Amino acid sequence: MSEKWTTANIPDQRGRVAVVTGANTGLGYETAKALAERGASVVLAVRNVEKGEQAAARMTGDVTVQALDLTSLDSIRTAAAALRSRLDRLDLLINNAGVMYTPKQTTRDGFEMQFGTNHLGHFALTGLLLDLMLPVPGSRVVTVSSTGHRIRAAIHFDDLQWERSYSRVAAYGQSKLANLMFTYELQRRLATHGTTVAVAAHPGVSSTELARNTPAAIRLPLTWLAPLITQTPAMGALPTLRAATDPAVLGGQYYGPGGRFELMGHPRLVTSSPESYEIALQQRLWAVSEDLTGVKFPVVQSEQNSFSSGSAITM
Repeated sequence: MSEKWTTANIPDQRGRVAVVTGANTGLGYETAKALAERGASVVLAVRNVEKGEQAAARMTGDVTVQALDLTSLDSIRTAAAALRSRLDRLDLLINNAGVMYTPKQTTRDGFEMQFGTNHLGHFALTGLLLDLMLPVPGSRVVTVSSTGHRIRAAIHFDDLQWERSYSRVAAYGQSKLANLMFTYELQRRLATHGTTVAVAAHPGVSSTELARNTPAAIRLPLTWLAPLITQTPAMGALPTLRAATDPAVLGGQYYGPGGRFELMGHPRLVTSSPESYEIALQQRLWAVSEDLTGVKFPVVQSEQNSFSSGSAITM
C-alpha cells in the first residue's frame, strides 16, 4: 500500500452499502462522495434533509438521504427504523457528524450537547443498526474522533452533563475521548463474531464549519496559523476513508494524518491517549451509555479483556 494513501487507493465499493452521518457538508460530504464514486450505495444521514438532497445532487452514483437528528433519541430511533425497512444489509456505518465547542446547551433528551450528539447519539444509532452489519463479512463501524480527545479530556462520570460547571473545550474533549473508548469497547465485543469490526479515525485540523463555535482565544491565533496547520475537507476525510476501506485495517485501530503532530497529511495508523485504552473506563462508559440511551447492543461483553488475534490495538 502506498505511503501516501489517497482516494485512488479505495477498492471497488460496488455492492456495498454505507451510511454516513453529517454528510451534507465538510468531512462527511467528502467521505460520502468518495464512497459513491467508487460504487457504494450511500445514504446521507443528515438533520437538514433539504441540504442533504442538495449535497446528494452534487455527487455521482447511488446516493439517497435519510433524516437524522442526533440530538434526539426519538429521531435516532425513527431513522434507524426507516433504514432497517429499506436496507437488507449495511457494510459501513460512518459515525462522522458532530458539534464542537458549543455554548452550554442540551439535547432534546437533556444531555450536554457535545456529549449527547458526538457520543450518545452515535452510540444509540450504532446499537440500533448493528444487526444489519453482523451478518456482513468485512462490515465496519468507523467513528470519527479528534486530536481534541487529548485536550483537557476526561470522562467526568460524576458530572457527565456538565450541570455543575461548563467548559466548552473540556466538554468537547470528553465527547471525543468517549468516541474512542466506545470504538475500543465495541471492538472487544465484536471480536467473537468475526465479521464486523470497529475502527476510529480523526481528520487532523481541517477547514470545515465545525469550528464555527471555537472560542476567540483559540480562533484568533488559528486565523494566522491556518495556512500552515489546516488542510482541506477532502484531505481531512482520508483517514476515515482509509479506516473504512483499506483491506489491511484491523478492528480497534485508529487512523489520522501522518504529518507533524497529526495536524495534516496522508492517513496512517496512529495512537490515542493512554486514558482512552483503559478497559475499566471503557466498560463503565458503555454501561452508562446503555442506561442513558436505553439502547442495548446485540453483542455482549467478552470474558477476555483483550482483543482477538484478528484485531489490533496500538499503544
